Amino acid sequence: MNRIAMLGLGLSLAIATGCAPSKPVLHVYNWADYTKPELIAQFEKDNQCVVRVDTFDSNEAMYAKIQAGAAGYDLIFPSSYMVKLMVQNNMLQKLDLAKIPNVQHVDTAIRRMIADPSFTHSVPYMMCNAGIAYDGDRVKDFEPSWDMFSHADLKGRMTMLNDMRETIGAALKFKGYSLNSTNDEELAQAKDIVIGWKKNLAKFENEQYKNGIASGEFLLVHGYNGDILQVMDEKTNIVYAVPKEGCSISFDEMVIPKDAKQVELAHKFINFLHEPKVAAENSEFVCYLCPNTASYPLLSEEFKADASIFIPADLLAKCESIEDLGANQAKYTKVWDAIKAAE
Repeated sequence: MNRIAMLGLGLSLAIATGCAPSKPVLHVYNWADYTKPELIAQFEKDNQCVVRVDTFDSNEAMYAKIQAGAAGYDLIFPSSYMVKLMVQNNMLQKLDLAKIPNVQHVDTAIRRMIADPSFTHSVPYMMCNAGIAYDGDRVKDFEPSWDMFSHADLKGRMTMLNDMRETIGAALKFKGYSLNSTNDEELAQAKDIVIGWKKNLAKFENEQYKNGIASGEFLLVHGYNGDILQVMDEKTNIVYAVPKEGCSISFDEMVIPKDAKQVELAHKFINFLHEPKVAAENSEFVCYLCPNTASYPLLSEEFKADASIFIPADLLAKCESIEDLGANQAKYTKVWDAIKAAE
């Protein structure tokens, strides 16, 4: 059979069997449960593509994987402080803002707080804070303070985040210091405080604290407001509070890695997630706030009234964003290793 005949036969078989060119695949690396599935399905339908999502549970784990050579991702969702490090190590592409017109909706107040306000390499996705959740039926002496982790009566029924910057930062805020402190004496004090708290903890934990407090296994946990708000939708006894000493404010961002293959599709997905209607729907689903001012009027009154999402100005003034500390990050690693090794 000659080549022309073979091509004709192949085309006929393709039509007969319903075969079609494969759809482009957008490979996303994100935190777990961090985008409404129906919105992903909508994007797939609108763009005739497939979105495949892998998840990570810490910025450090994500960074280590990418730095070790993991390739194939088109869009990653790191926190702001990690974006800075990825830029320094030439791991990211510059964004083409002409392809992301919805950046016009990003809250100008938030732009002053993020690491890349010009959106050169990143666009903010969601903002959150890490505070304290507790069982309101069973924890009767609660006060919104990091000092709650020193309560021996809750021993074995509490968890803190398995994240050195968040947990050491909580101790620094408790002492009235910056959660980005590089002062050796302040870090030494924070180390001793966390070691004291550790004696009362069930464990350091990043993923199961939601289920644990929902089931009653844990009575008080250190966690992210969006995670806890999801639990509160089902469990009316769970309460979330921003500690009076302040806490971390985090911004998770969208970046395109250097070796991305679906660059055009990645830009489209970033723009899609900042469509005001999409941003509002997604915020209400994940229980975090997309800093998109055009989406705010579309949010429910209940969501807009939640003080853990729109933190009062006097308390917000005590909160900070985690910053990349460069070589001083090693000080936190040393403190964290000592905390983990302590009995």
